[in-house]
This record gives sequence, C-alpha cells and structure tokens, in this order.
Amino acid sequence: MSEQLTVTTGEGSFECYVARPDVVGTYPVIIVLQEIFGVNGGIRSIANNYAAKGYIAVAPDLFWRTDPGIQLSEANEADVAKAFSMYQAYDFDHGVQDIAATISAARTMEGSTGKVGVTGYCLGGLMTYLAAARTDGDAFAAYYGGGTDQYLHEAKHIGAPLLYHLAGADEYIGPDAQEQIKAALEGKADAEVHVYPGRQHAFARPGGSHYDHDDATLANSRTDEFFARTLR
Repeated sequence: MSEQLTVTTGEGSFECYVARPDVVGTYPVIIVLQEIFGVNGGIRSIANNYAAKGYIAVAPDLFWRTDPGIQLSEANEADVAKAFSMYQAYDFDHGVQDIAATISAARTMEGSTGKVGVTGYCLGGLMTYLAAARTDGDAFAAYYGGGTDQYLHEAKHIGAPLLYHLAGADEYIGPDAQEQIKAALEGKADAEVHVYPGRQHAFARPGGSHYDHDDATLANSRTDEFFARTLR
C-alpha cells in the first residue's frame, strides 16, 4: 500500500512517498533517501521492498526546494545532466534539516512504533552519513555516499549504529577516500564498513547500469540484518 506524507518545516512543506505493509499493524519506519535522480521508480521500488519486509518506508523529496517532485532516469542523457546540475547546487545542510524533520514526522505517523532508521544511495548515502552525525535517528545504513570523506570530522558525533557499504572500484569514491572513511569509522563500536571488491558506484540500485545482483543481494542482506537488530 502506498500513500503520501506531507512534512512541514519553517521554510515550507515537502512530500514523501510512503509504502506500508499489506497487514495493518505497528511497524518501525525506514526513511529511504534518493540518489540524484529524485524519488523515481527505483527508489519507490526499494521503499516497496522494505514495506514487504515489515517496515513503513518513507522516501522524502530532497529536491523540493528547487525541483519539487522531479523524477529522472539514468538512461536519459538530458536527465543525467539535469541530475548532476541539481546535485552541484544542493544545500546539504538544508537537506539534513529536511531529514531531521522527516524523522520527527515518522516517529508519530499512524502505525509507527517510534523507531526510525535511515538508508540512502549515492547522494542519499552521504545524507545518511550526515544524518547519523546530526540527527536523532535510531540506525543508519549508507550506500556509497560520494563526498563522505569531506565530512569525516563529524564522525565523532555519530552515536547511533551505522552500517556503511563501499563499492571497491567506485569511480566517485577513490581508494584514498575509501581508506579515510574506513579509518574514521573503524574505532566506533557501533559502526561497520563493508567493501565490495570490483563493484562500481550504484552497484546496489535495481536497474542501474552498474547493478550487480550477487553483491547487491549480499549488501542488502547485511542491511536487513542490521535494521532487524537495531529497530525491532
């Protein structure tokens, strides 16, 4: 079952795609953070999969300030150019504030247990990491967040459990950046990092050009175990 959730902030309101389990009940919430292509079919499919696993999934529109409701495709050259343009202009600080507002709304939405996890891919992976450092979410699972190495000084503020997936051959997160990310997180008791050798950026996105079924399945199984342990 899907619906929309409106989150209101001091600067305006934005919409979130919501997927619920078919059986009415009380469930933890997982916030699914988009890539640079918006809350498109791929992100909605990930949210739907979480709903099938017994979570309420909420996917906020992170681009609402400039391009509300936009949905882009990796297969379209003009869409890719538009996506990178929006990414370059994106205000990460405002984005974290939006995620914090979404967490707050998710705790009290109908059917929520009050427990809220956050996961995200690409842009959403970076935002998951920043949210782990700056918000009160209960657990965070980041997939290859480009630019994370520029914010490693914030790792000391992460108190909730964090799971981080890295693509070993990521064209946007090079070997040095990956080593820095691992070093920054390895001393934290509730943080774990997994590297998938030979995989490229976006290897876990269904339908993407770099999608790898085996490693996506492995990464997602680790995320499933992580959220079952931290949210249930």
